[in-house]
Amino acid sequence: MNNHQLILQDSGTTEYYTPPPIVEAARRVMGGIDLDPASSAAANRTVQAKRFFSRANPDEWRGPWANKPPGVRVWMNHPFNRQWNADWIAKLVAEYEAGRVTQACCITWASTSEAWFRPLYAGLMCFLTPRTGYMLPSGERKRGATKGSVVTYLGDNVTAFIREFAPLGEIPNLKLLDRRDIL
Repeated sequence: MNNHQLILQDSGTTEYYTPPPIVEAARRVMGGIDLDPASSAAANRTVQAKRFFSRANPDEWRGPWANKPPGVRVWMNHPFNRQWNADWIAKLVAEYEAGRVTQACCITWASTSEAWFRPLYAGLMCFLTPRTGYMLPSGERKRGATKGSVVTYLGDNVTAFIREFAPLGEIPNLKLLDRRDIL
């Protein structure tokens, strides 16, 4: 697979961190972040989740994300990887549907035609503009993304999601709503 094809499915690395303004918007929407199920100590300096799963325990994310009600508020920048995309997205949606996740913001490539992406249509989406320059472990911004990103929200705080994410991109059909009631 050449680099152009690779980026359509896979970032080529699992160490791309979300820029702070996007994470901060998610934190404001959800009122905090309890869990980042696909993280590292370096990424959590920005995310500031109360708990995160990392490569140190590679199967930890497969278990229940909350053990008792109420569920947790989740930020997820999963390791964009062709082999794992479907598993990560399916797990997030299953945890939400089971009530173990009360709210979630998930950033992915805007791979709208891919089977792994389709379960995210259950949520509200913001297609980020311009293309997201993810952060590298060094703290530098990765330039030259060849594909756009989207943040999907699962939860009941729709008004807050629209208010916080509309300035960061396009929310489909938002123009059909009276924005004065939201913003």
